[in-house]
Parts: sequence; C-alpha cells; structure tokens
Amino acid sequence: MSSKGKLSVWVLTALVVGNMVGSGIFMLPRDLASVASPGGVLLAWVFTGVGVLFLAFVFGNLALRRPNMTGGPQVFAAGLFKKGSRASHLSGYFVSWGYWVANFAGNVAMITTFAGYLSTFFPILVSEAPITILGIHTQVGHILTFIVCSILLWGVHFLILNGIEGAGKVNLIATATKVIGFFLFIIATLFAFQMSHLIPFVAPVDNGSGPAISLFGQLKHAALATLWAFVGVESAVVFSSRAKSGKDVKRATIFGLLIATAIYIAISLLVMGSLKQSVLVNSKKPLVDALSSAIGSGGGYLLAGLAVISLFGSAIGWILLSAEVPYQSAKQGIFLKVFAQESKKGAPTKSLLITNLATQVLIFSTVLNSIDQAFSFVCTIATLSYLLPYLVSALFQIRVVFEDRLDNKGINWRELIIGILAAIYSIYVVIAGTSDIKTFLWGIFFVGIGIVLYPFMFLNKSKASNKKKAA
Repeated sequence: MSSKGKLSVWVLTALVVGNMVGSGIFMLPRDLASVASPGGVLLAWVFTGVGVLFLAFVFGNLALRRPNMTGGPQVFAAGLFKKGSRASHLSGYFVSWGYWVANFAGNVAMITTFAGYLSTFFPILVSEAPITILGIHTQVGHILTFIVCSILLWGVHFLILNGIEGAGKVNLIATATKVIGFFLFIIATLFAFQMSHLIPFVAPVDNGSGPAISLFGQLKHAALATLWAFVGVESAVVFSSRAKSGKDVKRATIFGLLIATAIYIAISLLVMGSLKQSVLVNSKKPLVDALSSAIGSGGGYLLAGLAVISLFGSAIGWILLSAEVPYQSAKQGIFLKVFAQESKKGAPTKSLLITNLATQVLIFSTVLNSIDQAFSFVCTIATLSYLLPYLVSALFQIRVVFEDRLDNKGINWRELIIGILAAIYSIYVVIAGTSDIKTFLWGIFFVGIGIVLYPFMFLNKSKASNKKKAA
C-alpha cells in the first residue's frame, strides 16, 4: 500500500475515539447508577482509566518495538511462543477467534443503541403493539428495530467495500461532530446540574436481591461496565499495517484514550447530577433525558440527532475493526484462510461478509428483547471476550522486555512494570466478571465455539501442502 493510501494519525485517532465513545456513552450512565453510588461510579472510571492507560502504553510500545508485527493483539498472542510452533498457532487462533466474536457481538449493542435513539424521531420503533410473524410472538417495535438495525449494518458494509480509506474519512467527520456535540452537551447540562442528586456521594447500594453493595463491591460491579466504554483503545494497533508509522499508532492510541476518558467522566457526573437516581436507573435514553431537563424537550431531539450521527460513525469504525482482525490473522496463517480474501481496493471482502452475517444473526435478539436488555447482555459478553487479547498483549510486552535484554539492550524497567500492571488489571477484571456467573459462562461459550472450527485450520494447511507437492 502506498503512503497515499495509508491512514494518518488523525484518522487513526478518530478510529480510537470513535470506537471508544460509541454505544457506551449513551447507555452506561443508567447501568452504572443501578450498581454504584456517584462516588463508586467516579472511582470505577478512574480505576478503569488508569488500567486501560497501562494497556494503551503496551499497545503503543509494541507498535514501536515490533513494527513488523501488525494486525492486532492476536499477532502478539502468537508471538508469545516459538514461531511456527503448535502453541504459537493455537494461541494466535484462539485470541483471533475471541477478539472477533467480541467485535461482532459488540456491534449488536452499538447498532441496537442507534435504533434506540432513532426512536426519538420515530416513536413507532418502541411500539408495544403485539404481532406474530412466522410463529414468533413479539412487538411491532421489535420488528421495526430489527429492520432498521439490518439496514444500518448492510449500508456500512457496502460503504467499506468502496474503500477503507474513504470509510475512515467518513468516520473522521462523524467523530469530529461527536466530540463537538458532547462539548456542547457538557456546557448545557451544567445549567441543570444539582449537587443534591449526587448526595449521598458515597453510600451502600441496594440491588434488591441481597445485602447492600459496599463501595468496594460497587467498584467490582462497575469495573466490567466501565471497561466496555474503553474497548476500542487498541483500534490504531489493529490498523497498524495501514498506518503511516508506528509513532502515529502510539500517538493515536494515547491521544484517543485521553480524549475519550475526559468525555466519559464529565458526562457521567453531569447526567447523574441532572437526573434523580430513580429517574436515571429507569431511563432508556439517559443523555436525552438529561439534556431535556436542561433546555426542554428540544434538547432531547438535539441529543438524539447527535447520538444517531455518533453511532453511525461508530458503526463504520467497529465494522471495519471487526473485519480487519480475522483478515490480518488469516493473512498471517493463524486464522481460517477464507478470511484473507480482499478486493482490488484492499477491502477484506469475505471477512466483512462473514462478520456481518454473524452480526445479523445476533441482531435477531432484538426481535425477542427490548433494546436496553439486548445492550446490557451483549456488551457484558463482548467485554469478557476482549480481556484475553488484552491480557496476552501485556504478557507479550513482558516477553519483549526480556528478549531485548538478551540482545544486550538491557532491561527497560518502565516497560516491564507497565506490562505487569496491565496484566494484573486484566486478570482483576476477569475475576470481577465471574460475579455474574451466567453471563460469564455465556462469554466462555462463545469463545469456546472456536474449538469446533480449529480443525479446519489444518484442513486448509493440508490442501495447501498437497497443491505444493502436486506442483
């Protein structure tokens, strides 16, 4: 790919911010308020922000230390073991699979949130009128939401097929609009902010099914939810093979994280300060309700418009990312060969098609469940699936530190400590995820399906080997 077709640091930063500040910003204030007091929410954001900062440094350092290892965390997983070994192949495959499953599952949460905010303009999308189609008893709103989500999914699909660089520029415009819009949202909600809504700032939370949750317990419950908001910090690394330089990848990762963190903390506190606790935990569009309380009903329409633009941009970024991961893995021989096919414009055609077909199947869940139920369930499963790629990236950095030491470069203690802290953080969130054992097991189930398809990797290799012998 010529330098003309490479992604600039601004496009990469937009991918990071656009992918991080997606569906989470619009739904998480409600989810967090239901499990934590204002003090617990702030503590969770700070804790997760610091943990993900370590991961961001890991991704940035590896982009510079191992510039030839491009494509994402799955490549680092393969690098944990001897090149060409069964362990290297197996590790790369399963991280590729888990990361891919997490991506297209996460796309469902983002796309359904898009439909949720579109319902501000088209209330029929939340109609509870009963309807039966093909023996399925559901609601009119659920059917229409399914149709809207499907149109968005395949519309973005064809946009990407016309060229990744062009799709990236559209995402840049949408992300810039998003950041400006959120800045205006912050200013507007300052006028509706009431400190009384944040009092008591630190207090046990009654979850209705047991003893009240302590501050530490609130952190544990909120840690997984806040991590969902930071998923996407690795976006620049996934597209490192399309970047102009490793330095641009590192800068985009750090800049994107800092911008997203500032937006998340400010908006979370302002939404909690604009709405009463009882209103917030039952809100299906918390940011719309917060802005409406600040400037009237017109504010709700403005915010819903911003959300639609924002989530459209996120759809481009995440669908790009979802197809890029298995595509890059297949090119390096650690994933199913069919995913490596590309168009003349460099778009991962088969990977994009298979990814979006899988996403379409999960979108079917919107026919049976409400948007907020689909969001909470799917994003938890996706977040758990992301933790393995994050953990192996941290472990790979630790290995790189010692590999460079053997090359007489000495131990880089700063990078070693960062790698260890990033690994500890990832392990902690995995442990926190086991608190909801049902959802945790669903996450394990989706990743475990990869075992069934793993033998096909050897089938592909066997066919390739036979062709070489015949030649």
